[in-house]
Amino acid sequence: MSESGLSTRAMIEDKEIAQRLVEVHGRIADAARRAGRRADSVHLVLASKTQPPEAVAAAYQAGERLFGENYVQEAVAKRAALKAFTDIRWHLIGHLQRNKVKTAIETFELIQTLDNERLAEAFFRLRHSPPMAVLIEINVGGEGSKSGVAPEHAEALIAATRDKVEIRGLMAIPPPAPNPAGTRRYFSRLRELRDQLAAATGLELSELSMGMTDDFEIAIEEGATIVRVGRAVFGERNQ
Repeated sequence: MSESGLSTRAMIEDKEIAQRLVEVHGRIADAARRAGRRADSVHLVLASKTQPPEAVAAAYQAGERLFGENYVQEAVAKRAALKAFTDIRWHLIGHLQRNKVKTAIETFELIQTLDNERLAEAFFRLRHSPPMAVLIEINVGGEGSKSGVAPEHAEALIAATRDKVEIRGLMAIPPPAPNPAGTRRYFSRLRELRDQLAAATGLELSELSMGMTDDFEIAIEEGATIVRVGRAVFGERNQ
């Protein structure tokens, strides 16, 4: 393909990303309205795992600033490629290994997947002023294949880590369901758990990160303040 052909294709893809963003924001606003909430009470994190920097740049140019990555090293590479965008912000939305904590501190403004005390201790050793902002990941479906703390152990984890990190709320990835409505009970359960933990610990726990491309509208109806959406904006992931 000629250089002009590549440029035209890139422009088309950029326009498609921009249009999908308009549609996603419209769906967020509609879901918030159904729940009696303001649209700006929900933050969109664009899940950019495996997407090239050019796709992230297209979303940035369309007005987005908040992106979520599953892997630390992939985020580091994208951050370097997009260093001209000085106000871009990154969340870690995948599992974090302790040997990546130092790099994670330098890369992300929020870790959404804290699920054990040793990880919090590693954050505290390397950054205790200001403390690292985190969400506690809850294994809301009790799946052995997923990370996250069991709901019944969440209060103990908060008690053990609240002086080491800044706990802003909870995050969960529910089990797969035959249809999006099947995840509603998990979102409702996470919201109820958040309310119980806030009352028990005295922490605000204002953030609830739940809902992805297939079910983010249901998550918003159940109280999500952060939704993690990738495919609805970027299309199918590159492998």
